[in-house]
Amino acid sequence: MTITSERQTTVVGKLTNVNKFYGNRRILDDISLEVRANEIVALVGRSGCGKSTVLRVLAGLSDDHAGNREVSGAPAVAFQEPRLFPWRDVLTNVQYGLTRTTLSRDAARSRSERALAEIGLTDHAQSWPLTLSGGQAQRVSLARALVAEPELLLLDEPFGALDALTRLSMRALLLDLWRRHGFGVLLVTHDVDEAIELADRVLVLEHGRVAHSITIESPRPTTSERTAKHDQYRTDLLDKLGVRH
Repeated sequence: MTITSERQTTVVGKLTNVNKFYGNRRILDDISLEVRANEIVALVGRSGCGKSTVLRVLAGLSDDHAGNREVSGAPAVAFQEPRLFPWRDVLTNVQYGLTRTTLSRDAARSRSERALAEIGLTDHAQSWPLTLSGGQAQRVSLARALVAEPELLLLDEPFGALDALTRLSMRALLLDLWRRHGFGVLLVTHDVDEAIELADRVLVLEHGRVAHSITIESPRPTTSERTAKHDQYRTDLLDKLGVRH
């Protein structure tokens, strides 16, 4: 898939001067950020700094905020827990991602089958969620998020509950799907290494504000190219997060 330079500069998600309170507590403090098509932006920060709230505002799941939200189309969301419906089989769980479209039943089924093929779970179409491994369930969650072909994918700690090897597999799958489809991604993560390995830009959130923005030069390098630059970015990010290392 060839992404044109025009598409690369298209903003698919944007917050401008957004403020959000829970009671008297300010969660987001005049925050502004944007995500472009064919770009992965990672959002890191200490617990309670507002990362998930940023995602919820962009997703349209929280509307009691001040400021501007602009999103292309309907964004898709995947969380740390797959949140699959246990009474639906895998295929109909994926098909649920098309409930806001006007596709016919046959067209929706066909697109859901293609989405399952992309994540390598065609053989599990009739399986029940409780029979899946954690990695398989998260793959289904990702397919459900992407089946409607969104321009913006919002990920809230999507791999945090997985074991190390499954996490690596899921990162590779995400990058494969992203390269094929060219959607924009906002990834909320506590994992600095994950942010560096996946993102074009890493934003550090402090007290509801973007305190730092780091552009990853030559993002997603090969293994042989990775070590020195990765270590430099890791040290810089940990310093900005106030973590001793």
